[in-house]
Amino acid sequence: MRSLIFAVTLAATILFNLFPMHAHAGDATLFKNPQCGCCSAYADHLRESGYKVTEIPTEQMSLIKKSYGISDDMASCHTTLIDGYVIEGHVPINIVDKFLSEKPEVTGIFLPGMPMGSPGMGIEKEEPFKVYSYDLNEGDEAVSLYAVE
Repeated sequence: MRSLIFAVTLAATILFNLFPMHAHAGDATLFKNPQCGCCSAYADHLRESGYKVTEIPTEQMSLIKKSYGISDDMASCHTTLIDGYVIEGHVPINIVDKFLSEKPEVTGIFLPGMPMGSPGMGIEKEEPFKVYSYDLNEGDEAVSLYAVE
C-alpha cells in the first residue's frame, strides 16, 4: 500500500511539473483517452473559439483527474487546463470565457458526465447544463453551482 501511495504521489508531482496549471492565457492542455472522439471534438470547439489546444492522449486519466482534485462525481471524459484553472468536461465556451474573465479564487469548473448537446457531444441538448466550481483548498465544502445553461 505504501508503494502505491508513493507511486501516485510521485506521478502527481511529475504531472504538476510537466503540465503546470499556470499556462499562457489562450493556451489549453487537454488530457484525454486516446480512443475518445468527443474529447477531440471538444478540443476543436476550443480552437474555433481562439484557444491554442495541445491534446495529450493518455491511458492514465484517473491519475490525471486525481492530481487535479476531480472526484468520480465531478468527472467527465477529459480534463483541460487553461490559464491556471481546471476545466473538467464539456463546459460550453461561453461559460469557460466568463469564468476565465472573472478569475475566481477556485481550482476550476466542471460539467459532470457527458451530457447530450454539450460541445463535442453533438445531437440536441436534452436538459440544462449545470456547471459547478470547486476549490481543492476548501475540500468538499467548496463545490458550488457556478452556472446553468
